Amino acid sequence: MFKELYLKTIKLAGHKSSKVFLGIISFIESFIFPIPPDVLIIPMTIARRNEWFKIALVATIASALGACLGYFIGYVFFNEIGIKIFEFYGVDPSFWKSKVSSEGGTIAWITLLAIAGFTPVPFKLLTITSGFVQFNIVYFIIISILTRGSRFFIIAFLIGNFGSAMKKIIEKKLFTVSIIFAIIVIIIAYFVYKFLLNFTY
Repeated sequence: MFKELYLKTIKLAGHKSSKVFLGIISFIESFIFPIPPDVLIIPMTIARRNEWFKIALVATIASALGACLGYFIGYVFFNEIGIKIFEFYGVDPSFWKSKVSSEGGTIAWITLLAIAGFTPVPFKLLTITSGFVQFNIVYFIIISILTRGSRFFIIAFLIGNFGSAMKKIIEKKLFTVSIIFAIIVIIIAYFVYKFLLNFTY
């Protein structure tokens, strides 16, 4: 099923309304859809290298909005909808349902969000759980935009400026690069969090 869905998604990259489809897929991928926006971003950018910035921007904005909807689902409809999404992916929701009220818990959750935003870790499951545990919505939005945006802009920039030759390199090295950027975002997020905490008090 996933392979067929993957192939159908790739075909959308050549459609005249591909940016619309990219926005839709980036949006729903943040809370339920299993195919990542990269599947569209790569062929779209190869075909329209001069539009790499617009392509990345569409994916980033739509993904951040989708993440907010995922947060809302977890906050309001976790038992009605959220649980079913977890079951669809065969994941035990109790693993993700720890409360993140302490400082260590907040940083730990920021770390998970940063890693999930960059890597194949199910970002959608963390957006839903973030709402369920009532994780700070401001931190949530900032981390979502930074991580998802950085991932999409890195891919689009490399292909837009260096062509399809970067495709294989990206596919092989993206995970490593993603982890490095995730660590950078985590460090920045930690210092921002400490600054805001001290500023509040």
